Amino acid sequence: MTATPAWPPKSTPRLFVPGPLAEGAMVSLDGPQAHYLVRVMRVSEGDAVILCDDASGEWTARVTATGKRDLSLVAESLLRPREEVPDFTLVAALLKKDRFDLVLEKASELGVRCIQPVITRRCVADKLNLERARTLVTEAAEQCARTALPQVAEPVKLDALLRGWDGPRTLFFADENGGEPAAAAFAAHTGPAALLIGPEGGFDDAERAAIRALPFARPISLGPRVLRGETAAIAATALWMAISGDWK
Repeated sequence: MTATPAWPPKSTPRLFVPGPLAEGAMVSLDGPQAHYLVRVMRVSEGDAVILCDDASGEWTARVTATGKRDLSLVAESLLRPREEVPDFTLVAALLKKDRFDLVLEKASELGVRCIQPVITRRCVADKLNLERARTLVTEAAEQCARTALPQVAEPVKLDALLRGWDGPRTLFFADENGGEPAAAAFAAHTGPAALLIGPEGGFDDAERAAIRALPFARPISLGPRVLRGETAAIAATALWMAISGDWK
């Protein structure tokens, strides 16, 4: 007997759209999303598309009409409710554009709830195109089948971040001068957490002292090697997700 094909097929295009979605809801798309579906994925009337609204979850939808620059769909059924995301924030020092792009993409794939860019004294960059950053994390979330979009906050200077820290959220910070082994620190922790990763030049002495003075800060070590900023952010996030996040 021939097996019934999976529905929707694994190759079905997947997009985040403004919500809320519900059974029978009509959705109109134009611009880059319409171009992607019509010109790149070659969808036509009757084809399936998976839609997410970052609120209710993930829906199957059918294309009802296509034009040169737009298309219409109707939501049919809920596939999955919006996922519960671990309360974990990646606080990452700004890097050169291509390297910070990698941090945004991989942090999204790894499952962070929020990305807080931070500006330190040794940062080589002090600006972030927030609209572009949010587009990058949306595309990453679509690719890895997330149903909840990670938030990307406005960049903030380190001193302002520390002054307004949201206690009692623990702030683990990767200190090249040493600290508790990261795996042990993560395993012993419960509750909301954040991870602070510095720039490639590291924190200066005054910054390090200010971080350590924060009651909720815990210095951690990421091993015996000096890691690039993007490597440290990705490796430490993966470790946290494996030990205390939703990989268990």
